[in-house]
Amino acid sequence: MDNAEKELLFSLSKAYDLYIFLLALIVAVTKEARHRVEVITTRVKREGGDMPSEKFAYNKFALLLEENHQLNDFLEQQKQTWDNDIEFVRKLLDQIEQSQIYKDFMASDDDSYEAHRELWRRLYKILVMNNANLDALLEEKSLYWNDDKETVDTFVVKTIKRFDPKNAKNQELLPEYKDEEDKEFAQKLFRATILNADQYQHYMSDASRNWDFSRLAYMDVVIMQIAIAEMLTFPGIPVSVTINEYVELAKLYSTPKSSGYINGMLDTIARYLNATGKMLKPVPERHTRFEHK
Repeated sequence: MDNAEKELLFSLSKAYDLYIFLLALIVAVTKEARHRVEVITTRVKREGGDMPSEKFAYNKFALLLEENHQLNDFLEQQKQTWDNDIEFVRKLLDQIEQSQIYKDFMASDDDSYEAHRELWRRLYKILVMNNANLDALLEEKSLYWNDDKETVDTFVVKTIKRFDPKNAKNQELLPEYKDEEDKEFAQKLFRATILNADQYQHYMSDASRNWDFSRLAYMDVVIMQIAIAEMLTFPGIPVSVTINEYVELAKLYSTPKSSGYINGMLDTIARYLNATGKMLKPVPERHTRFEHK
C-alpha cells in the first residue's frame, strides 16, 4: 500500500512537471523568435531591406514569464529544457507565424500588455492544446504526461490569464496542490478504494442482481469502486458531482459504451447505499439523471 501510494503521489508530481515544461515552451518559442529577428537584422544591415518587427519576439507577457523567479528556479532544480527539442520549437514558431492570430496581432496598433498576453492565450488554445506532434513528443519523455496534458493545459491557460505585470518577476505560479487538503483527499480516496474493494463489489452485486463481472471491462469495475469510495468517504461531495466525474473518466479510459452503463449503475448503487443507510446524503430524483453526450 505504501509503495502504491508513493507511485500515486509521484504521478501527481509529474503532472506539475508538465505544467512547468509547457510554460517553458512559451519562453523557448519567444527566444527562438528573438534569434530569428537577430539573424534577419544582421542580414538587413549587411544587404539592405526592411528591418523585422520585434513585436512578437519581445512579447510583453512572454518576457515576464521568461524572467519569472519561480519558473526559473523550478527549471533549474528539475534540469528541464527545450534545448534538445529545438526542431519542434522551430516548427511551432513556423505555425504561429503562419496563423491568422499572429498576423492580426502584428498588424494591430494595440501594443498593450493585455493584447500581448491575450495573443499567447489564443495561440496556446489553438496551436498547443491540440497538437499531435507535441503529444507524441511528450509521450516519449514521460508515460504520465499524455494522460495529464488535457488537465494541465487548463492550468497553463489559467496562468496566462492571471499573469499580472504589477507582480513583475515575482508572479506566483499555480501550486502543485491548492492546499494540503488536496493531497490528503487523493491519499484518502486511494486508500478507501483499495482497502474496501471487496466490500464495494458486494455493494455493486447487491444493487444489481443481474450483475455479471465476467462481462464487464475491468476498468469499469475500477472506476465504479473509486466512485463508491468517494460517495462514502466524502460526505461534502454531492452524489451528482461524483457520478458526473466518473462518467467522464469512463469516456477517457474505458470502452465506448462504458460511460452510459456506469452512469446508470452509479445511479442505482447510490440509491441502494442511501436506502440501506450506508450513505447519508441525498440522491437526485431519477428524472434529473445526468445526460452525457
